[in-house]
Amino acid sequence: MVLELHSPAVPTFTQDDRIFRDENVLQDDYTPKDLPAREDELEAYTNSLQPVVNGASPRNIFVYGETGTGKTVATNRIIDDLNRDQKNFEDVEIKFVKINCKDLTSYQAGVHLVNEFREPSNHINSTGHSRADVNNKLWTHLEEIDATHVLFVLDEIDSLSEDDDLLYQIPRANANAKVEGTKVGLIGISNNFTFRQNLSARVQSSLCEDEIHFAPYDANQLTAILKQRSEKAFSDGVLEEGVVPLTAGLVAQDTGSARNALDILYRAGTIARNENNDVVTENHVRQAMDAVENGLIKDEIRALPTQAQLVIYTVAVLNQSGQNQVTKKEIHRLYKKFCKRTGVNAKSQRTIHNKLSKLQLKGFLNVTEENKGRGGGKRYKYELGVDADLINDALQDTPRLRDLSTNSTISQFS
Repeated sequence: MVLELHSPAVPTFTQDDRIFRDENVLQDDYTPKDLPAREDELEAYTNSLQPVVNGASPRNIFVYGETGTGKTVATNRIIDDLNRDQKNFEDVEIKFVKINCKDLTSYQAGVHLVNEFREPSNHINSTGHSRADVNNKLWTHLEEIDATHVLFVLDEIDSLSEDDDLLYQIPRANANAKVEGTKVGLIGISNNFTFRQNLSARVQSSLCEDEIHFAPYDANQLTAILKQRSEKAFSDGVLEEGVVPLTAGLVAQDTGSARNALDILYRAGTIARNENNDVVTENHVRQAMDAVENGLIKDEIRALPTQAQLVIYTVAVLNQSGQNQVTKKEIHRLYKKFCKRTGVNAKSQRTIHNKLSKLQLKGFLNVTEENKGRGGGKRYKYELGVDADLINDALQDTPRLRDLSTNSTISQFS
């Protein structure tokens, strides 16, 4: 008897997409020709880079704003424009070197920059070199490169604030005679508004010569962005009339992030496609909004420092064990056991109180104030402000905490 492993059936995949014309237009890495509502910021960028165009030393530029406000897209647009236009320059050649500094130390960022000048087969390892050796390799490449200017673009530059040596070395490379043949500048991009306050005085004085602020978008600005992208992304007539204004309005009230708005619009389209609908409706937008909000919460939990992750995880375990409102003392007792299990140094109750307050401000925790009576003072009790499953899912992506589970019980750690 012969078994038929494959039978002629309806194809699983087809290229007939009634919803999208080009869904790539809604993705993060797409750089549009025009940037609605960012004309002033682009002009400021152009003015800050004019000295480079004229052959003079670069001004260091610091770009900051909330996530999704167009900082990186505007930077990519400016880089594209300058790379295009410099073909007509005389005696000026500009090279951009761009890296993302998230989760990198200053030393590791230096290694990444060195490797940007090298073929993959000649990359240096992230260990085994002194900091001075890495810097000297970088200076050598800058001297040897066939360009008059090199501009380093460091996205998420705030990751380097605790060890800011590189942020001093690069802007001072020419002044300190480390590099003489090439003019060196730096563009830093950050969503941390207190970033400068955490830098050493010597770095503050040399890093931030020009600042460009990207404010959150309002509803009208988001509407303009979504209309521009949707005309290219969606097939004709598939968007209900209220889809774009609804998406813009919901996001403007929440984050003012174009990235969130585009993500919601894209998800609404995929929901319609998955349901075999011919039209994207406002209901699809609301479904997409819920999905994106959960994703944002998980992203924020993943971005928390390990200590804060342990604190919120502790509250989750206590809540799931039946203790809906727990005190700082109860949290600290179990938190210390989790620290021991994961090899993390436990902090004091006072430090944990500060972390609880910050988690409350982010909306991850709710707090209830309890009056202990005359002369007894006040006591605060905490409970989760988000679903425990979101915390568990987020921590699965954190290697140090992956083995922890919000299904744990108190008895396991008694």
